[in-house]
Amino acid sequence: MEWSTWLRMPMTVLLVLAAICLLITLMQLVGVRRHLHGGRRLAASWRGLLCLVFLALTLLLGGIGYAVRGYHLLGEEAPVLDIDARILSPQRWALTLTWPDGHTRQVEVYGDDWRLEAVVLKWKLPALLAGVPPLYRLDRLSGRYDDPAQEMSAPRSVVAFAPPGGFDLLDLKKQYPQWLPEVDTIYGSGAFLPLVDQGHYTVTLMRTGALVTRADQATRRRIGQPLGG
Repeated sequence: MEWSTWLRMPMTVLLVLAAICLLITLMQLVGVRRHLHGGRRLAASWRGLLCLVFLALTLLLGGIGYAVRGYHLLGEEAPVLDIDARILSPQRWALTLTWPDGHTRQVEVYGDDWRLEAVVLKWKLPALLAGVPPLYRLDRLSGRYDDPAQEMSAPRSVVAFAPPGGFDLLDLKKQYPQWLPEVDTIYGSGAFLPLVDQGHYTVTLMRTGALVTRADQATRRRIGQPLGG
């Protein structure tokens, strides 16, 4: 992953701030020892209080940074994913997923369409007026059947994008809403397009939180052809 990509991730900023607070904590701890050895107990007490404050900030920033791993800052229109499709058998597809940083992943889905869903987080007025952009992370990619009856009985396929293990911001907001008073809403956004062999699709996310899917010209022509055409 490129450094520019890392710097656009809120996790990076929070973990850097946590590291700075940890460094200050260690410096205050050294000051506490020095004042204690010099017999200056009052000065040592003040240093100890500062040490506790910065330790708490370290834990808070580090915990929030860990919770927002996988989230990205949302600009005016953010590129999210490129999808290339290849048919394996009727209603069974191999998809190559390519992220903006060049990372790729191979997955299989069943159905007539692919569907991508994202989690979007928006802020309340103080943070909103300060210009803090929304956050987003991809949630899942799934196959979708055109026939609702087939959707209930045919093989299903879901690819999860949530970071493995631990907790994330979505879990915190659901379980402990009082911990995140500045969070306005966390909601899902989804979009889908028909699957065609050798199809190429681009997905972007608007600042409003809406996923926008686009097929290239050749793919649009294939989508418009009858099956087998």
